[in-house]
Formats: sequence, C-alpha cells, structure tokens
Amino acid sequence: TMGLLDISFLSDLKRMNKRQVFYQFLSFGMIVSSALMIWKGLIVATGSESPVVVVLSGSMEPGFYRGDLLFLTNDLEDPIRAGDIAVFRIKGRDIPIVHRVLQVHERDDGYVKFLTKGDNNAIDDRGLYAPGQLWLEKGDVIGRAKGFVPYIGMVTIVMNDYPKFKYAVLGLLGIFVLLNREA
Repeated sequence: TMGLLDISFLSDLKRMNKRQVFYQFLSFGMIVSSALMIWKGLIVATGSESPVVVVLSGSMEPGFYRGDLLFLTNDLEDPIRAGDIAVFRIKGRDIPIVHRVLQVHERDDGYVKFLTKGDNNAIDDRGLYAPGQLWLEKGDVIGRAKGFVPYIGMVTIVMNDYPKFKYAVLGLLGIFVLLNREA
C-alpha cells in the first residue's frame, strides 16, 4: 500500500502549481512553529523545562500508571514537601524519573535536600541516584505533578517502542498537511 500512496502523493504534487506547493510547505511550517511556540509558552508559564511528561514505568502504581500524562510546574518559591510527586533528572541519565518525595531536610540557610521513592517500589531511590549521591537537591527537579490525564501518553510509549510506527505516522501526517488544500 505504501507504493500506491507514493504514486498518489506524487500525482497530487504534480497537479499543484509552484505557488500551491510553496503555500502547502509554508502552512506546514506554520503548524510546526505554532506547536513550538505553544510548548515554549508552557515552559515559561509553568517554570518547568518539561511541562508535560509521560509515566514510563509501573513504579508509581496505583497512583499513576504507565502511559499517564502528567502536568508539571516548577515554582521555586513553593517549598518541596514530603508527599509531593517530583519529576527529576539524575546526572548521566537522559530519561527523567517520576517518584514521590519521601523525606525532606531543610537548613536555616534555605538549602534543601530530599529523598524519593516510587510508590510501587520496596526501597527508596538511592540506588537510582548518581554514584555517591544520597539525596536530591532542588536543581535536580524538573517539576512537580499538579494534574494528570490517564493513559493518554501510551501513544508516546508506542511510538518510542516501535520507531517504524512513529515514522509512518509522522510521514502520513506530513503528507496530509501538504496535500490538504483549502478551497
């Protein structure tokens, strides 16, 4: 079926004049830049470098399940408390971790360190931290969960687990945008 789609795509492209092709690529570029502007706006509004994350494992069940979409904020004035759901990054690892704050230690000078644990894990996260690291600090936190939508992030998980599916979906969306002409 991909061969048939390629022929259809090329024939539609040939029927367009240069101005229509340029307009379609311009429309596609506007869609991409609008999405980027919305994302950057969310970053500014929430104070989090990643305002939306997907739960990738079952370590937080039954509170959050694999595929749940979390909405984060990172208000530096709002103190971290035991019980908060923190999303943090460990030095040397690319993928952030979503776990609950278990213990918090604060000094009079404002320095805060804390320990986390997945609700579904038997022990705390010290084994996940960087070698020699026993506590997290505010700088490790990407954000704290303020809301979630169940299972909607499964799309992201499927696309990461099956890269060919991801490229097929993105290709089809791109073709649809380029060939969808307004009357």
